[in-house]
Amino acid sequence: MALKSNFDTLVTVFGGSGFLGRHVVRALAIRQYRIRVAVRRPELAGHLKPLGGVGQIETVQANLRFPPSVEAAARDADVVINLVGILFERGRQRFDAVQAQGAEAVARAAGAGGARLIHVSAIGADETSTSRYARSKAAGERLALAVQPGAIIIRPSIVFGPEDDFFNRFAALARIAPALPLPGGGHTRFQPVFAGDVGEAIAKALGGEGKPGATYELGGPDVRTFKELMEFTLATIERRRLLVPVPFALLKLQAAFLQFLPKPPITPDQVELLKSDNVVSAAAREQGRTLEGLGIIPNSVASVVPDYLWRFRKTGQFRGRTV
Repeated sequence: MALKSNFDTLVTVFGGSGFLGRHVVRALAIRQYRIRVAVRRPELAGHLKPLGGVGQIETVQANLRFPPSVEAAARDADVVINLVGILFERGRQRFDAVQAQGAEAVARAAGAGGARLIHVSAIGADETSTSRYARSKAAGERLALAVQPGAIIIRPSIVFGPEDDFFNRFAALARIAPALPLPGGGHTRFQPVFAGDVGEAIAKALGGEGKPGATYELGGPDVRTFKELMEFTLATIERRRLLVPVPFALLKLQAAFLQFLPKPPITPDQVELLKSDNVVSAAAREQGRTLEGLGIIPNSVASVVPDYLWRFRKTGQFRGRTV
């Protein structure tokens, strides 16, 4: 019997049009998988099609709150990848509905068709956390594994890349504000991971290099405090700003008002997340369930971020040029 080539393998990617999604789709397209991208608004996902060959990538409509649409998107797929997540709640987009019940709906749809499941969660997922985001992420893992015990769980730290919502956000703030806040003094530790590396890890897990039922924690090569990340951002965009420690209690009070903005810079729930370190655990390192364990040499913040933060310098791309 002839073995199936990658082009004979159909992969459905839920949430594939987002920041991380395009890196995952690119990694899969390079490996010649057929890709079905399931999103709420397919007409806004046309930017993904040039990442593959003609007909290799298709977009379909799906909403995790409507199981029939999820089942249709997963139909005939060999592998299902769930990337859907939200950073803050708005209207009917609630953490539990999207990241817990939604994860269960995707797992059930994958199981119904006999597809393998890769579920993307986050470092810090914990059902005992004070953060609703972290609790819903943990609940999503539990519900997905209850339906699909062989599912592979991917937990990245803060993900960075050209379209990220971390370095870009604070660089933009530094362009107009005289100071940047340091939540709780800026001592919380992070292990930022490049979006392209996460995409590679997911592709490798899909290709058989990941252990079924295992949880992989993905972080970059450097562990830095929030303060160190702000100092790096300011040095990269060549701006001098004050770094002002803000107690968590005061920040949470401010966030109580800021959360009502169309795109809030911070919410009370995010303040709770900032109280805990966001780094790869010792257990994951010991068991080889990391980027390095998947054979990936992670890209550092310093090797990638300056390539897209230049636009926040006073003279942008012309900085340092001579006439």
